[in-house]
Amino acid sequence: MDRRLSAGAPEPRVTPTGRGHARLRIAMVVAVIGVHLLVMREVGQGLIDFGADAAMPPRMEVTFARDMEISAPPEVAAPLAPPVVEPPPAAPLAPSPVEPAASSPKRAPKPPQEAASAVAAASAEPLPAAAPEPVLPPVTVEPPAPKVLADLSPSAAPSPVAPAASAEPFAWPASTRITYELTGNYRGEVHGDAKVEWVRQGARYQVHLDVTVGPSFAPVYSRRMSSEGQLTESGLSPERYDEDSKVAFRDRRRAHMSFEPDEVVLNNGNRVERMPGVQDTASQFVQMSYMFSRNPALLKPGRTVEIALALPRRQSLWVYDVREVETIYTSFGELDTVRLQPRREARKGDDLTAEVWFAPSLRYLPVRIRIRQDEDTYLDLLIERKPQLAN
Repeated sequence: MDRRLSAGAPEPRVTPTGRGHARLRIAMVVAVIGVHLLVMREVGQGLIDFGADAAMPPRMEVTFARDMEISAPPEVAAPLAPPVVEPPPAAPLAPSPVEPAASSPKRAPKPPQEAASAVAAASAEPLPAAAPEPVLPPVTVEPPAPKVLADLSPSAAPSPVAPAASAEPFAWPASTRITYELTGNYRGEVHGDAKVEWVRQGARYQVHLDVTVGPSFAPVYSRRMSSEGQLTESGLSPERYDEDSKVAFRDRRRAHMSFEPDEVVLNNGNRVERMPGVQDTASQFVQMSYMFSRNPALLKPGRTVEIALALPRRQSLWVYDVREVETIYTSFGELDTVRLQPRREARKGDDLTAEVWFAPSLRYLPVRIRIRQDEDTYLDLLIERKPQLAN
């Protein structure tokens, strides 16, 4: 009987409206699950970000309170002549072009010992034979290096021959911040900002390079690079380098290198022999400013500048060609700059390259940096305001 009743019962009918409601309910469930997954991802990414911030080295705290003024670079003396080697006493002196008796036949020739002393006291360059008197007087010439150091460091010793052993070889500038406006191309036109902070406390330094593409509250891409180490007579000596990169909707990537006395430990753990004067991505720009402040002749157009650079994957020697002087137009006026162009071309999948414009009137700081990944992908950083100095 139950079977008959069951068989005779009408089957439930599903109307088109019922199907639509079912699909809507399924879509709502999927959307809710998706929202929960997104929230969980963001929370998880926030925890990762917090861990990444904690893993980065703590920053030295400084307050930037004043602007750097534009000024002409300090004068640099001409290169010092090579040292004079005293000739042996037995060498013939009569036919020498610097013999003073050539223009005065009545004057008796000097004994060989006195003539040798006179030649040693004069310049290394030979004097014209017909000159009525010596071109260079026998006075002590001040070497250029101590003069440059005296201009840059008030504590340098005033000795005309050489600085005292305890004199500071270079007066490092106060902590400095450079703010840049960022433009470029990454699958289309991009905008953002960047800044370089040079911070020092005693013999310790930190250099921070922060790049943000897109709005600050929701960047499309961001990268933080930090270098930390010691100040030495040869410039910056890195001890560690940290890099933190984030692309929207992708996992955060970090890189770390440590610099030991004889080796560099790359991001993958490989150890390579430490090259003399090696720098990292963040410290290289400050090291170059140091080099040009010590020796402005390095920026003469046509010359080359070499710097050993350790990147997360490899260590190698980079060569830059010094180009002609270029005028850059900024929000606070015109700046004469010298551009350094890397010989290594930017290739997709390879290390990034950077062209750099240095301004002698702003203590040889980098006022423009163009970072390239390939021909179509680049970021152009142009100084936005005068560099800021700490008290």
